[in-house]
Amino acid sequence: MTNTIDDITQKADTILLVGSNPEEAHPVLGMQIRAAVERGCKLIVVDPRDIKLAAQADIHLKLNPGTNVAFANGMVNVMVRDGLVDRDFIMQKTEGFEALEALVADYTPDKVARICGIREDDLVAAAHMYARAERAPIIYCLGVTEHSSGTEGVMALSNIAMACGKLGREGCGVNPIRGQNNVQGACDMGAMPTDFTGYQKVANSEVVAKFEAAWGTKLSHTPGLKATECFPAMIEGHLRGLFIFGEDPVRTDPDTNHVIHALESLDFLVVDDLFLTETAKYADVVLPGRSYAEKDGTFTNTERRVQRVRKAVEIAGDTKPDTEIFTLIMNRMGYPQPLLSPAQVMDEIASLTPSYAGISHARLDGEAVAGRGLQWPCTSPEHPGTPILHAGGFARGKGAYSPAPYKPAQELPDADYPLVLSTGRILYQYNACAMTDKTPGINEIVSESFIEVNRADAAALGIEDGERVRVSSRRASIETQARVSDKTNPGQTWMPFHFQDGNSNWLTNAALDGIAKAPEYKVCAVRVEKLA
Repeated sequence: MTNTIDDITQKADTILLVGSNPEEAHPVLGMQIRAAVERGCKLIVVDPRDIKLAAQADIHLKLNPGTNVAFANGMVNVMVRDGLVDRDFIMQKTEGFEALEALVADYTPDKVARICGIREDDLVAAAHMYARAERAPIIYCLGVTEHSSGTEGVMALSNIAMACGKLGREGCGVNPIRGQNNVQGACDMGAMPTDFTGYQKVANSEVVAKFEAAWGTKLSHTPGLKATECFPAMIEGHLRGLFIFGEDPVRTDPDTNHVIHALESLDFLVVDDLFLTETAKYADVVLPGRSYAEKDGTFTNTERRVQRVRKAVEIAGDTKPDTEIFTLIMNRMGYPQPLLSPAQVMDEIASLTPSYAGISHARLDGEAVAGRGLQWPCTSPEHPGTPILHAGGFARGKGAYSPAPYKPAQELPDADYPLVLSTGRILYQYNACAMTDKTPGINEIVSESFIEVNRADAAALGIEDGERVRVSSRRASIETQARVSDKTNPGQTWMPFHFQDGNSNWLTNAALDGIAKAPEYKVCAVRVEKLA
């Protein structure tokens, strides 16, 4: 996030919420957005479903799944046409606007309305509302990123913000809401095959030399495989062993048959987790992990805030924190390593990561920070942290636009599979249900899968609300319960991915974004049939 949560919910005049359902997926933030609207903040919701916040929105662009890039290009088209762009900001702080202007010239409101399935007047009104606001953040989530054009979708939103000069200021910015706890911190710490800590590139020889000197070993200059690229590599025999911790890809990755086939192709699989997950059932070795309450360290939340986590309980049994497991494995594999305390690990991070250089456990525990954490970049022990990115300019000098044409999703409806399926979260369960489905009270509310079907489609198929149905894609068939409503448009369906019974990820398509390699969870073609 470029800004803080308090900033974008308390100081904004208008909020542009794209591909995010925070009242279900991020309920604390959802409550804050609702409170902002009740205080008079305008709200534009861009989402294929009638999420609850849409009822409070000034404008709801109920666009077709997979058309985010067309929508964003249409917004910039209107802003250029109607003189709403910030020419001073563009000239002084950005470069490449001419290429963006040339691209979006073709994305007229009427054309975008046809692509997205929205009203032309609503698109124009949304562009005016956002551009004319003094303070307007863009907030987005997985509804933008989980497409084969997900990276282009994110950059297209950034184009909107830069064109209007809404970066580096209070109540503005481009703000992704992370899908899971500490996903920001994991990325910051180099849990990507392209980066060391702090997004220092593996392909940069100077960066590699620095880490080689610190760690006393030679390192590869070649980026590795992203998580979703590992599965075909397993099947092809290029990847023979795998260590998984804190993930359950059999539940959460697309095309479950493909995932299982990949795991079964391995010579050796280790899973480190709290529970015997669906993935752990395929492991040769299962290591008992520890929960957040059983270990010390830090989390970095969605607003780049590094926060202390302190051990609260001691659980009986032979478990170890992840850092100790990794250290023991390294030693067994011939790379001697001392067992460092969490504070010592943090000190090493600070010594090698410029954006974390001023962060330590001692400082996070001190009175000056007072439990609030510190937001990176925090470049020295005296640095106060950075609540708003780009306030003094862009790290690369001038901000660069990323023009991208609209590309349809990789799999579209046809005669055999005439409906579009999107997936997402519900309020009462979390991710793969590894923990939440252990809670009887939650399961009393919702414990089984379902599919939302538009009322017109249900009538045509002879399906009543609450009936059992079969949902099929080119990859699998599942059985689930139909929920009939107008939350989705005709021709579109939606499922949560939490539940093992009728898990939607048996159906989803493993088509990947060309850059980030995120799967296209939000668009695949399905057929829905009433069970006899």
